[in-house]
Amino acid sequence: MATTDFTLKPHPTIPKAEGPLLVCVLDGFGENKIKDDYNAVHVADTPCVDSLRAVPGRFRTIKAHGTAVGLPSDDDMGNSEVGHNALGAGQLIDQGAALVDKALASGSIFEGEGWKYISPAFEANTLHFIGLLSDGGVHSRTDQLYGCIRGAAERGAKRIRLHVLTDGRDVPDGSSLKFVEELEALLKELQDKGCDAKIASGGGRMGVTMDRYEADWNIVKKGWYAHVLGEAPNTFKDALTAVKTLRKEGSEKPVSDQWLEPFVIVGEDDAPVGTVQDGDAVVIFNFRADRVIELSKALEYKEFDHFDRKRWPQTRFVGMMQYDGDLKLPTNYLVPPPAISGTSGEFLAKNGQRTFVCSETQKFGHVTFFWNGNRSGYFNEELETYVEIPSDTVPFNEAPEMKAREICEAGKEALRSGKYDQVRINFANPDMVGHTGDLEATVSCCKLVDQCVKELLEVVDEVKGRFIVTADHGNADDMAQRDKKTKQPLVQEGKVVSLTSHTLAPVPFFIGGAGLPADIKLRDDLPDAGLANVAATVFNLMGFEAPSHMQPTLLA
Repeated sequence: MATTDFTLKPHPTIPKAEGPLLVCVLDGFGENKIKDDYNAVHVADTPCVDSLRAVPGRFRTIKAHGTAVGLPSDDDMGNSEVGHNALGAGQLIDQGAALVDKALASGSIFEGEGWKYISPAFEANTLHFIGLLSDGGVHSRTDQLYGCIRGAAERGAKRIRLHVLTDGRDVPDGSSLKFVEELEALLKELQDKGCDAKIASGGGRMGVTMDRYEADWNIVKKGWYAHVLGEAPNTFKDALTAVKTLRKEGSEKPVSDQWLEPFVIVGEDDAPVGTVQDGDAVVIFNFRADRVIELSKALEYKEFDHFDRKRWPQTRFVGMMQYDGDLKLPTNYLVPPPAISGTSGEFLAKNGQRTFVCSETQKFGHVTFFWNGNRSGYFNEELETYVEIPSDTVPFNEAPEMKAREICEAGKEALRSGKYDQVRINFANPDMVGHTGDLEATVSCCKLVDQCVKELLEVVDEVKGRFIVTADHGNADDMAQRDKKTKQPLVQEGKVVSLTSHTLAPVPFFIGGAGLPADIKLRDDLPDAGLANVAATVFNLMGFEAPSHMQPTLLA
């Protein structure tokens, strides 16, 4: 949405509060209708959230998946990126997956500048695809990958190599075998038509290549060595054997798809079948940005010191999309990014409103970059304070408290300071611990986050402010894979099969605070309201009319 008028008008009936507005995002804290022992949000001792649910007219649920956040269908689970885009923009934006679907369906992907950039490598060099081999729809989708591979072969690519990261997080653990078999079948089709197409390397997404927010560059290094250099501790003659072997099925300690060690496929001569060389084309086929930005930097930047690349091949590198609009990274891409302008952050900054934003590393980018419409940096550094608390580098279920306590203290200090009109924070725990599949740890973190919310809301009342408490998508609200018909947990070898992905559940939305007039209630005439309706509500609670291009407010 392009706009030139950023003037905010005073709300005709809701005056600005004496204190600031707290906007608190409980990441991955869904409101699931299945309330059993595997719903960590339900099981956890959460007296604060329970009390908020009981306030008449000030609690409802909103949608956080599918078309409500710009994804192609309501079978697509939400994620933190599209969720925070919607929360911050107040608009329904076609998101990565939808944009790629349209580009493939129309064929425009094969006519754009990005495709023209990689095409010269098709005749005499190798075309490499690197990304998450999954149909989870959160970072990538296999059907999109297959469409790109077929399109390349049809347009003259003579040699294609795949470098695949296994999932087990956004899809059931163990499904890597199915995806590898599907991919091998497609590559066999191409081989029969004269295209030299093979899987060249791989590994599990959480330990190889797909780090985010520069939390652990060693993860990217392992991917670089496997994909680019053809160096890994494990070599195999084919990818299916690689995945089966590295999963250690049947052993005392089987390995999740998420954590497979890096591997390289070698030929009969034991040489890697698909190293990246000068003149090759490289496509990262993930549409989601956060876990491929670091690899993009390694592929694109001449000046690079995060690890020893050994060599830096001069490639024709493109992303499926441009992953960072301000860094212009990568320079070349196959599908133009969603244009998100007129976000709430931009309006607040241009109207002199002071904002404090805080989270830990794992979600800091969500309450800044994604909230601000995929935009790095500040709108106005004099009015905005961004505080990043470094995340732990241990598995999150081993320290489920993460940095919730530090975020809570920073939030309370900001609320009391008198410096800010809005205090925006994100608690990462329910999502990041939920992704580990550890039910006990997830229950524990939900309890802690509830305590932190209680303390924050007490300070909101103390300073006569207002609050919004919500979430960006579900996760902790269902920790078990379920039978599609009965919804009962699936059991294998006497154990319930853990669910490590997001859920399709709606999320809670609460308002309140000592500075909120008693007659302000939530409307009940928007049954399909979603995260994009939150921004207009934020403006209203700050004493302003919402910009006209935003989705309707949730206030009655």
